[in-house]
Amino acid sequence: MKTIEVDEELYRYIASHTQHIGESASEILRRMLKFTAGQSAPATPVVAQAVAKESQPVRSEPRPQDRVRAVRELLLSDEYAEQKKAVNRFMLVLSTLYRLDPAAFAEATASLQGRTRVYFAGDEHTLLQNGTHTKPKHVPGTPYWVITNTNTGRKCSMVEHIMLAMQFPPELTEKVCGTI
Repeated sequence: MKTIEVDEELYRYIASHTQHIGESASEILRRMLKFTAGQSAPATPVVAQAVAKESQPVRSEPRPQDRVRAVRELLLSDEYAEQKKAVNRFMLVLSTLYRLDPAAFAEATASLQGRTRVYFAGDEHTLLQNGTHTKPKHVPGTPYWVITNTNTGRKCSMVEHIMLAMQFPPELTEKVCGTI
């Protein structure tokens, strides 16, 4: 496996085209470029530049302090403060966490489910099949759907699980949960 360096905006664009949980960046790009395994790529200047940089490690996720700053900025933002409903604050937090690290978000949500319900899925239908009255909503800017017919405490425990799995500081996690 080779690595290439991409800027944050391009990384987010690629991640936004995820069709199912666990889909790799290579799978997404193959689908978007209609490129199949074994097919030879044309030697273009762009490909040559990527090959020249392949020995450099990918820096696709923000540094930990940048992630913490982004979450704190969300909590202080007008958009967040204007939300009157817990479900809307919940959705903003989920969108932000996904944007900061799509891969870690995918790992954190993969194991997150209740006794009889699935909390996150790649489509609305899956959530409707795994529980009655789940009120699935699409998490903006992500390929995920989440159930929203839970009490605020359950929403907070979902956010807490995700943030701790994504290795956010416990103090920040507690602060975020306290604002939902």
